[in-house]
Amino acid sequence: MGKRVFLIVLDSCGCGALPDADRFMDSGTHTIRALCNTGALYIPNLTRMGLFQIEGIGCGTPCDSPTAAYGKCGEKSAGKDTTTGHWEIAGLISDVPMKTYPNGFPEEVLEFIRRISGRDVLCNLPYSGTEVIADYGRQHLETGALIVYTSADSVLQIAAHESLVPVPELYRICQETRAFMQGEYAIGRIIARPFVGEYPHFTRTANRHDYSVAPFAPTILNRIQESGKQVISVGKIQDIFDGCGISEGYRTTSNDDGMGKTLQLTARDFEGLCFVNLVEFDSAYGHRRDAMGYTRALNAFDAQLGTLLPQLTEEDLLIITADHGCDPTAHGTDHTREYIPLLVWGKNIRPVSLGVRESFADIGQTACEWLNVSGASFAGTGFLSSIYSE
Repeated sequence: MGKRVFLIVLDSCGCGALPDADRFMDSGTHTIRALCNTGALYIPNLTRMGLFQIEGIGCGTPCDSPTAAYGKCGEKSAGKDTTTGHWEIAGLISDVPMKTYPNGFPEEVLEFIRRISGRDVLCNLPYSGTEVIADYGRQHLETGALIVYTSADSVLQIAAHESLVPVPELYRICQETRAFMQGEYAIGRIIARPFVGEYPHFTRTANRHDYSVAPFAPTILNRIQESGKQVISVGKIQDIFDGCGISEGYRTTSNDDGMGKTLQLTARDFEGLCFVNLVEFDSAYGHRRDAMGYTRALNAFDAQLGTLLPQLTEEDLLIITADHGCDPTAHGTDHTREYIPLLVWGKNIRPVSLGVRESFADIGQTACEWLNVSGASFAGTGFLSSIYSE
């Protein structure tokens, strides 16, 4: 078995406002602190790794002897969305924020959706995903019109009841809309949002599907793949990178499913990167401003982490991080502009402070260093030499 990196993104689990957070109206936000403040956070494995040793984290109780290297990363890119965060981890800095539509989409976009679907459009406003089906679900079933909405992120979302619009048909509509929304209408993601149930008890299903814009340049995923190693996606990583640089992908229905698939992959004989996104922290709890639910989800991950660690070999590097914040106690329902935590564990990794890193891209560079792949043409500064010596 060759060298492997297991890179796990706790989607939205930020660790404190970035210096420019006020530009995003996110001053004082701190996702992990919000979870600590519930009084129900119990994460002994993350604590032992050094989560609360991170410089400036300002919450929790540090352990006596950390087992992992620990630090945090600032974001160089001009945004706080999922796509931008993951791309920066993989070596791409986005200097221009992805386009958003705070007042809804222009008529040209809506007319395109009407033409390819044969259906009218409802809503066309920024909206919570659960509230939009509560408010428009009955009208959708009565008229057949698609529920089109956005958020503060660079997204266009289309919700439809699975009994009225079959999931493959909704996927087709979103895929064609993705192809249309380039150039002038470029947007980070088109998201299919199927739901089921009867009014007023509608619920979203696990058949969500994201159609991302392709990265504007190659990433470290391409470089790892070109070197003859594998890049395995768990969760929505494949969607975020539009399949670019992905050898094989496994979709997930929940955090538990994502960790289950990751545990299965530890038994696989492969060399390369296993890139994991656990989206429920963000989608089910952060955006819904459910601090207690978020806390329980992180507790559950920590227990699964205790199962994962013994499965890793001396040839494995485990990196646990995030892609942005989504403080469940902040105003609104949007992501929050935060540092991301950085925990790096391996059987021969020195448990030292990595300080405050300038970019998420340091993570991708370090993954390349572990895999003996050159990442010289990408952003970021690797830190492997400071925590490992053969």
